[in-house]
Amino acid sequence: MLPDTAPTSAGSPLALPAAGLYRTGAIIRHNTILFLREPAPLVGRIVLPLVFLALLHPLYQAAQGPDVGTAQAVIATLVTFSLLALSIAGSSILTERIWHTWERVRATAARPAELLAGKAVPVMAALLLQQAIIVGFGVAVLGLAVVSPPLLLLALLAWTVALLGMGSALGVVARSPSEMSLGYDIGGMILSSLGGALVPLSAMPDWIRHVAPASPGYWAVSALRAALHGDGAGTVRACAVLIGFAVAFALVAALRAGHGAARSARI
Repeated sequence: MLPDTAPTSAGSPLALPAAGLYRTGAIIRHNTILFLREPAPLVGRIVLPLVFLALLHPLYQAAQGPDVGTAQAVIATLVTFSLLALSIAGSSILTERIWHTWERVRATAARPAELLAGKAVPVMAALLLQQAIIVGFGVAVLGLAVVSPPLLLLALLAWTVALLGMGSALGVVARSPSEMSLGYDIGGMILSSLGGALVPLSAMPDWIRHVAPASPGYWAVSALRAALHGDGAGTVRACAVLIGFAVAFALVAALRAGHGAARSARI
């Protein structure tokens, strides 16, 4: 059944909200099925970071000590590979454009908020799963200390929302899979490096420390580090900036899509 054929009861005051929830649920189920049919990208984004973390953890420990080195290794892995996972978020939009189904979906009774929610929920679940596995590996295998799990969860949620915004913008700007690959490969590594994920900013040139706050990766590192140390004020401040990035990128995506620039793509 298509999203615009939800069963409703005529005259019922709950008919309109029920129809919206039904359409949103249908879009969520559709996009979840697409993920499950092609799980290789998600599996790769989960397995590779664990290998990276296991191999580089001893180096971070040797350079920074057991506790700081372990935290740095987990943060470096999480931020770097979640940025590379922008491919998951962007592909959900780019695929629709390549299949030329973007216009048909927009032409249904589904409202823009329902379409966005239907696409965002499965992607958000995939990104949170990736991050939960990395953090869980760090805690269970490497002995990562988490002072405040609620603060850590807040940091992960804010970072995931920012990733959704960036991925949506990339999905409507990229004109082909190769352009998207270029965007998340190069962009992901630059944002991660500028943010101090792979190498602490204290060990980098002065000019990088000055431009680092322009990178969402910088605020992701700040939020995660503050959360691991139980710093509530620092966590909330960094999360607020991440939400600001999310809103800015979401506006870019909405404007591009609204002006028709995102309605076609090529293989």
